[in-house]
Amino acid sequence: MKLTEQTITHIIIGSGAAGFQAALRLYQNGERNLAIITENIKSGTSRNTGSDKQTYYKLTLSGSDADSVRNMAEDLFAGQCVDGDQALCEAALSPRCFFALTELGVPFPCTEHGEFMGYKTDHDRGRRATSAGPYTSKLMTEALEKSVKEKHILILDQLQAIQLLTYMNHIKGILCLDKKEQSEPTYKIIWCQNVILATGGPAGMYHDSVYPVSQTGSTGMAFEAGASGKNLTEWQFGMASLNPRWNVSGTYMQVLPNFISTDQDGNDEKEFLLDYFTKLPDLLSMVFLKGYQWPFDVNKIFGGSSVIDLLVYQETVLKKRRVFLDYRVNPGKLEKDSNLPYTSMIPEANEYLSRAGACFGTPIERLKHMNEPAIHFYQDHHIDLFKERLEIAVCTQHNNGGLSTNHLWETNISGLYAIGEVCASHGVTRPGGTALNAGQVGAVRAAEGIFLKRRVHTKRNDSSTESDIKEKLHIQALDRIRLSELAEGNHTLSELWINAAKRMSAAAGMIRNQAQMEAALKEAEDDISHFVQKAKSPSVSQLSLFYKLYDMLLSQKMYLFAMLDYAKAGGGSRGSALYTDSLGELPGFPDCKPFDELYRCKLDLKMHSQEIQEVTLKKGIPSASRRPVRPLPEVDYFFENQWKIYRERIGMID
Repeated sequence: MKLTEQTITHIIIGSGAAGFQAALRLYQNGERNLAIITENIKSGTSRNTGSDKQTYYKLTLSGSDADSVRNMAEDLFAGQCVDGDQALCEAALSPRCFFALTELGVPFPCTEHGEFMGYKTDHDRGRRATSAGPYTSKLMTEALEKSVKEKHILILDQLQAIQLLTYMNHIKGILCLDKKEQSEPTYKIIWCQNVILATGGPAGMYHDSVYPVSQTGSTGMAFEAGASGKNLTEWQFGMASLNPRWNVSGTYMQVLPNFISTDQDGNDEKEFLLDYFTKLPDLLSMVFLKGYQWPFDVNKIFGGSSVIDLLVYQETVLKKRRVFLDYRVNPGKLEKDSNLPYTSMIPEANEYLSRAGACFGTPIERLKHMNEPAIHFYQDHHIDLFKERLEIAVCTQHNNGGLSTNHLWETNISGLYAIGEVCASHGVTRPGGTALNAGQVGAVRAAEGIFLKRRVHTKRNDSSTESDIKEKLHIQALDRIRLSELAEGNHTLSELWINAAKRMSAAAGMIRNQAQMEAALKEAEDDISHFVQKAKSPSVSQLSLFYKLYDMLLSQKMYLFAMLDYAKAGGGSRGSALYTDSLGELPGFPDCKPFDELYRCKLDLKMHSQEIQEVTLKKGIPSASRRPVRPLPEVDYFFENQWKIYRERIGMID
């Protein structure tokens, strides 16, 4: 075993759009002793995910639509369990962050007069959304990476952070596994003053997932260090293709594809939605609405579009069948030259398809007419929608919860910041595309927080005390390294991973049952407490997966605990999570066939919308607390007053 040490003042963990932006903002603020560490610079969600037209949500920048920072902040705050100061920051900084990306070359479309037009997305009452196409976050990441490299900011690739080193609730360093070295286990301690976590959500916890396989997250090490989780109950689930993993939102739904199910061998074909809907226009209208109401939403299961998700879940999970989208044939077993009943659909759908000139042909013909790049994406991944079906399922897509931070995106651990999906700035629901904006805003705020903290004089420990602290943390790091040396079990790492991920999808997906969650939590805790007894001794090449698995299990434990705590406190179904309740109601449409009893539930009806659940791990034991949401700040907008406050804050006035 080899262990080296290095000192770098500021560390960003993660090489997605948020991480690169954080590095640029630190550099802009005059910081030079900084580095980005990443397991693989080509991995992660930002670079490897998207949708038919991946959305960036920002303040309105075109047309005559009335908008303001306050209006946008209020809309974000209305998502339930949202802290108002963060909502205001995300609204106020959205134009600044958006224009920074356009100046770096991200091709967001604008009119010939320079207006950046918008469209409506889910949970959006305006037209703030924009897109640079299906690969928006990839384009952002590449542009930001190019700028980082032009400034010669240090990037340490193939380093995997496996432990945060803290003392007296202050970040002091990180322990990393050097993945480049394969001859012997090689580790590095990086001593630092600040760490910005930009590691994405803990996507590896779930088996049924639209996240790229390379996105696993590392939230567990933050929990282990004492960072508090916030809104861990809140995930987004929605329909996605399984290979490749990709959201089938937007135009993929608005062209009205045919939903087909088969048995596991591909036989016994059924247009299963027809078994539930008695009127074809109702079916078509609900499929259309899934385009921009894509995430599963319990508020839309009583006569709304999320019955489609329930029917797909029922077919794949309960009946153990496979579900496909077929773009070659219209729904309703119509012949190719038959017309769909467009005028009998809801006015919103008929008007949209009419204005798009798409009231004709088959789904694939409509898709080619409306959004041909959406077809090219699957062709690039060796699936020809003109010739074959697309297998889908309801998958986890985004974590609205994460680590709890203040208005400068700093956690309860001094010097530890969380930005992007690892940060819980979202609430129960959010407008589509706010995640990309939140990551950019969080990067700006974290860099500003570090800048402001530097201006406040704090007494430093003398060298002997600092030396003692490092010695204690050095022992702590060695204990983590020895974890892999103690492994002596019979289970392969991949076996343990798959079992844990399937457990999470079954018990903590969009359908949640208290007894199942209790059993899953008990199993997760057993996996952690007997980790070295269960896991086989890893080879050098397996060390990365070994530590990822341990981190994932820690995350599972905290998330399951949070969900159970919420359910036991009387929380009802909300957002993208249906909590079963035998005394509740069954979802569905009038005059349609009833759903399985599994779906009986009670809506929370915003009963817990103004409180935030926070979960903390101490000595291996999780605990939960609740606090009121931080309200939207009441700001004195008198210019001279704010000008003086600003000059004081940035140091123009001593």
